Amino acid sequence: MIGILTGFAVIALAVFVGWLAARTGALPPEARPVLARLNFNVLAPFLLFSVLATADVGALFSALLPVSGLTAVAMMAVFALVSLLVWRRTLAHTVIGSLASGYVNGNNFGIPIAVYMLGDAAWSAPVVLLQLLLFAPIALAVLGATVEGRTSAWVIIRSTFTNPIIIGSLAGVLVAVTGIELPPIVLDPIELIGHAAVPLMLIAYGLSLHGQRLLEPGTGRRDVLLASVLKLVVMPVGAWALARFAFGLDGIELYAVTVLAALPTAQNVFVFAQRYETAEVVARDTVFLTTMGSVPVLFAVALLLG
Repeated sequence: MIGILTGFAVIALAVFVGWLAARTGALPPEARPVLARLNFNVLAPFLLFSVLATADVGALFSALLPVSGLTAVAMMAVFALVSLLVWRRTLAHTVIGSLASGYVNGNNFGIPIAVYMLGDAAWSAPVVLLQLLLFAPIALAVLGATVEGRTSAWVIIRSTFTNPIIIGSLAGVLVAVTGIELPPIVLDPIELIGHAAVPLMLIAYGLSLHGQRLLEPGTGRRDVLLASVLKLVVMPVGAWALARFAFGLDGIELYAVTVLAALPTAQNVFVFAQRYETAEVVARDTVFLTTMGSVPVLFAVALLLG
């Protein structure tokens, strides 16, 4: 149980620092886009490279990968259908909402939760790999095409594989798969820079909360509530059912895949929304609600399966 509280405390403190900095004027409003670009273009790629480059290859491609992937895709598809066909949202708005429904916080929340609830940080690696090498490139390609007008296949491919986050992720997986052992003189500086990503992401998120009210009318409350229910309730139940009855998992593997599915929406979704100035409030509110709501959900999973 201490793992849930520890992961939540780490996030809550950094978010509060960001909110307090905005409240007191220590950081001006123009700091938000600067931090967003710094995180997206510099810090996050270093973090993701270091996480994936040092991950165990067997853990990266374990049975958790297809279960986590299929469950997340199902959540995103449900949101997308409702958003496009019922609410008539734009494609870019739908992409952000879909990510908010199934893209879990596998790094700054998932790693401490994996350590304290599952006993090993490597349990979160398959989810991180899946999201960074499949979900993120597709989402960023669609956002680039719809928001910035990249329409040709070559432009989309080029922009996707020159994206700093994708480059960092692919390079990290390449190092892990080839078994290259980076010397400390190379890895330590990369990890040092990468370690700044998580707190600054959370501080930037805290900045965005100042002067704003959650679930204000006209800001996409339906989107936030649908994404939050899918993320917190439907996704862990669906992951457990799929793992248990379709893949025959039990024991620690069944417990792990359910815990990972119950993680809150990733901070990266808010970073993507900021970068493309699309559905920022939906991403912000969903991250907040699912982070708060994940605490009782994870307690319930631990009591039932742990």
